[in-house]
Amino acid sequence: MFAVYATAVNRDDPLACLGVGEFELPSPPPGWVGVQVQAASLNHHDIWSLKGQALAAERVPMVLGSDAAGITAGGREVIVHAVIGDNSGGDETLDVKRSLLSEIYPGTMAQQVYVPAGNLIDKPAEFTWAEAACLPTAYLTAYRMIATKSATSPGDTILIQGAAGGVATALIVLGKALGRKVWVTSRSASKRDWALKLGADAVFETGERLPSKVAAVMETVGEATWDHSLKSLRPGGTIVVSGATSGANPPADLNRVFFLQLNIVGSTMGTIAELQELVDLLLRTGVRPVIDREYQIGQAAEAFAAMAGGDVHGKLVLTVR
Repeated sequence: MFAVYATAVNRDDPLACLGVGEFELPSPPPGWVGVQVQAASLNHHDIWSLKGQALAAERVPMVLGSDAAGITAGGREVIVHAVIGDNSGGDETLDVKRSLLSEIYPGTMAQQVYVPAGNLIDKPAEFTWAEAACLPTAYLTAYRMIATKSATSPGDTILIQGAAGGVATALIVLGKALGRKVWVTSRSASKRDWALKLGADAVFETGERLPSKVAAVMETVGEATWDHSLKSLRPGGTIVVSGATSGANPPADLNRVFFLQLNIVGSTMGTIAELQELVDLLLRTGVRPVIDREYQIGQAAEAFAAMAGGDVHGKLVLTVR
């Protein structure tokens, strides 16, 4: 079948390892079900896979992609939950053996993907295939950061470090949908303007002193913004960390952490229950994922080049049907 896959891994030239064409899927584990993919969206996780950070070299070739929406053999229209893990304890993201699709099992950028039957939820008719395919990674990550991890309530102010990428965009639109006051930082004036168009209440240059302290910071940047994130919190506030694109080892400033009783909370993806909550929120509010561009699956190399280049506002989606 036609697929987008890693032919190898290369930290210095990841796009050289991108394969687009026929791929033979291995037999799925017993009890897994097939989904005819209609749309799949890109995430930076896919670039990290090609670099060998999210995909072990011994597992290539591997179909890329963790997000998809499609149709089962029985005609059910579904959204695929990307976390493969044991949820008997109520949170599959805490399973030490968990993985995302495309790390151990073939991913979603193919005409067919296989997943456990419990990893499927119904796709509402109100969503396009492309919109539904944007939800399982970036939007679920953002939802969990705000709704589950931030210890904030409607009316509280949250600060989002960075704008325009998939998770940052999701944080802005979901922050507003969840009733938070949303502040955003970016080095780029055009990206600050973009954040305002999405509904941000205020925007600031990266590192700029804020007019008041915030209840929580959504942190995906890491070293470059960490000091500003700590200094922006009110006493008892929370930093929710789901990434560290600029570096993962910032100075901790523990004096500030203990004196102001700050909370530093990690967050990774989300549960299938949270994915359903996210879908319900979007249906209730009318909010939809922000899509930058859609490509046919055969144009995957172009889509990956755009993501790697960084000039993206929202999600990139591959149409598979």
